[in-house]
Amino acid sequence: MAAAAANAQQAASSMVVAPPAFPSPTTMPPAARRPLHLLLLSLSLPALLLLLSLVFLLSHTTFSLLICPLLPRPPSRRNATTTSGSGSGDSLGVSMDKTLQAFHASTPPSPSWRNATATSSSGASLGVSTDKTVQAFHGSVAAAPPPPLPAAPASAVKIDRNSKKASAKRNKSLLKLLLRSTPQTRRFAARADELFAAPCAARFFVTWLSPLAQFGRRELLVMESLFRWHRGACLLVASDTMDSAGGRDRLRPFLDRGLRVAVASPDFAYLLNGTPAEAWLGAVQRGALSPGSVPLGQNLSNLLRLALLYRYGGVYLDADVVVLRPFSGLRNVIGAQAVDEATGDWRRLNNAVMVFDRAHPLLREFIAEFAAAFDGSKWGHNGPYLVSRVAARLRHRGPGLNLTVLPPRAFYPVHWSKIGGLFVAPKDRKDERWVKAKVENIKGESFGIHLWNRESRRLEMEEGSVIGRLISDSCLFCNSSMFVKQE
Repeated sequence: MAAAAANAQQAASSMVVAPPAFPSPTTMPPAARRPLHLLLLSLSLPALLLLLSLVFLLSHTTFSLLICPLLPRPPSRRNATTTSGSGSGDSLGVSMDKTLQAFHASTPPSPSWRNATATSSSGASLGVSTDKTVQAFHGSVAAAPPPPLPAAPASAVKIDRNSKKASAKRNKSLLKLLLRSTPQTRRFAARADELFAAPCAARFFVTWLSPLAQFGRRELLVMESLFRWHRGACLLVASDTMDSAGGRDRLRPFLDRGLRVAVASPDFAYLLNGTPAEAWLGAVQRGALSPGSVPLGQNLSNLLRLALLYRYGGVYLDADVVVLRPFSGLRNVIGAQAVDEATGDWRRLNNAVMVFDRAHPLLREFIAEFAAAFDGSKWGHNGPYLVSRVAARLRHRGPGLNLTVLPPRAFYPVHWSKIGGLFVAPKDRKDERWVKAKVENIKGESFGIHLWNRESRRLEMEEGSVIGRLISDSCLFCNSSMFVKQE
């Protein structure tokens, strides 16, 4: 028994104990570690994205602030022209349909003819007696001021003030040049007397106080239309820039054909001598009066045209008025720009076309008003608004005023805001019918048409357009170079 128990104990001690199914924590191998470069990549990726975002924002801001202002901008004018891909010149950037529809829809109704007109020697008449014209004139009211504009932003006001200051400074410098006495200005009286020495069928005057380079094809076409209908007329161009070799070259086609045209630098001291503006001229030359911020040439031209008519008598034309028929029979005439639709009486006159006898008393009143109420910083104040103010103020004088006011269709058949549509050629049969009707209407009722250069200077005249056809009927040296070719 003892031997069996001993054997059993020995067998139990020699048994091998099986290891546990899972190693103990103290015996687990260490966790595998990530490579260093993967760890760095995972940490740097968000930083890289943040850096790229900052670079994008900075580059966009830099482009907007520094580069964009340097890029060319499209013209801001409503009727600015665009260059066609064929290189055929400038044309309106709108379709003919839309342009003519807008023009036709917005054209004001024709005013009553009660307040116009004089009869030409050819028998053509605008159909209203002078008596009714004078009656309507004396019963008319002063031109209503334009409606106030909405207030501009403060930044725009600041820029506008800076621009006006710069313009006023520039005007002061130009004033000395335009009003100074030179050998050329001292020859003005002699040149005028030489031109008018032989009888003229009519005396015409044009002023040009702008750069010579701006006296271009359009202004020459206006001169052609003048001589087309007045072959025996005399034309005096009062201009300091045209009184040069370059200016005479521009007029060579007229001179070579024996047409009577002369250019002379205006002598303001001579022309204003003995007028109410003589003292005004002295004050301006001494620096006692500011020339203002409106372009100086515009204000001086308003005075110069009055002085020329007062001293010599005749017809004054703006350089953008195309003549469409003879002016014979017109005497002491000015055109209305706007009328009261209800009464037909004029509301505003315009000084782009004036016909007056020498030393007409109304001209002296105009000159006196210029000197007394001069404001060089208000557009139109010394021009269209001036003649409107004076004529309205003197209406009580009755027939003794000796003035005929023609309705808008005489010289201003198209409103300045609609002139662009008349430069566009028709695109289809409907447009063609409209253009033909418009041309016949203007030719039948107007002595001339104001092209409103302030609005239309950048527009090219397309062949077949209303303006193109009117000028083709009134040109003197007609040629195809007048027009922009349409593909």
